Amino acid sequence: MLSVEEALERVLAAVPVLGSEVVELGAALGRVLAEPIVAGRDLPPWDNSSMDGYALRAEDTTGASGERPARLRVVGAVPAGAVANRAVGPGEAYRILTGAPMPGGADAVVPQEDVGRESGLVLVSRAVERGAFVRPRGEDIVSGETAIESGTVLRPAALGVLAALGRPVVRVYQRPRVAILSTGDELVDLDTVPGPGQIANSNTYTLAALVREAGGIPVVLGIARDAPEDLKERFGWGAAADVLVSSAGVSVGDRDLVRDVMAALGAELDFWKVSMRPGKPLTFGRLGGRPFFGLPGNPVSSMVTFELFVRPTLRKMGGHTALQRPRLRARALEAIDNPGARRGYLRVRLVPEGAHIRATPTGEQGSAILRSMLLADGLAVVPPDTRVAPGQEVEVILLHSDAVATFYDI
Repeated sequence: MLSVEEALERVLAAVPVLGSEVVELGAALGRVLAEPIVAGRDLPPWDNSSMDGYALRAEDTTGASGERPARLRVVGAVPAGAVANRAVGPGEAYRILTGAPMPGGADAVVPQEDVGRESGLVLVSRAVERGAFVRPRGEDIVSGETAIESGTVLRPAALGVLAALGRPVVRVYQRPRVAILSTGDELVDLDTVPGPGQIANSNTYTLAALVREAGGIPVVLGIARDAPEDLKERFGWGAAADVLVSSAGVSVGDRDLVRDVMAALGAELDFWKVSMRPGKPLTFGRLGGRPFFGLPGNPVSSMVTFELFVRPTLRKMGGHTALQRPRLRARALEAIDNPGARRGYLRVRLVPEGAHIRATPTGEQGSAILRSMLLADGLAVVPPDTRVAPGQEVEVILLHSDAVATFYDI
């Protein structure tokens, strides 16, 4: 069996980064920029005031004091969105509001709370330095410079910069379309009450949500029965997708037909076992040049193998460079056991304790116990035949952004 690292290396070597598309700015959140953004304008576009106050010439306040204030004639007002109708001359000032363009000739602003008023005059009782409370043109971004590098994940601040630069559309990497197929005679969908021997089809909904979270677009193919004809037909429905993902039917039982059906369809199968717990039966290959993942059917195994293999694949295809979840070191709050010859990816909750982070199992670790994933902040990576004793450190893969925010204090 391959190790997780060997298997993931094969997977990532086999998948491409998708092409790009142009989207409206309002639809670009979380997408990966596929072009450098070169500024076509200065930000701010002109010198402007950072305070409500008075725009003036700094030299007119030289030597000013409380006993001998500079007396400047107020010749107008400049609110935000307007411009002065003429330049400031010697001994003059403009009333100005925050964000308004500086009048010609003015090179400083004195805040309104620092001055006095007297019948059309403003009294300045101290010398004002040139440039005081003035935001110069291009202070933020200068026209012609690269404001955002290609490959940047577009978070809210990036969208703000694009809007300020007047970019209503932006070129981003495409999101992978992922066809999802659940297999098994025992499965029924949510509009059917399970009968004897039947269970609700949870994997489709879990995997579709994981695809969306990873930046992909899920395409649900429904439930395939344990029959070659049904599997072939439904895999055919997903032929236009960028990635095919199925769950169940990849082990060695009499009705584990997925590998044989994919081979019959002409798929090139790369591997079908990985040394991990849960999730040993995992098939990866290519069908028509597109990646195919045959995940285990047990819900936890399906989710864990998705996290370790499918998620990095989708992120690479979508242009991301950070492909895997963050990891941290935690100290076991209670024993974390991984019996057997395969590395364990065990579900744990994380608990802050002083300067340390503690990890504790979420309960029974069976591969069908969905609650173990519901309660989990991360996956403890435990070597084969190992007990992590209380107080010992263990590596943990963080599973959700709340855990990242909590334990990295962001």
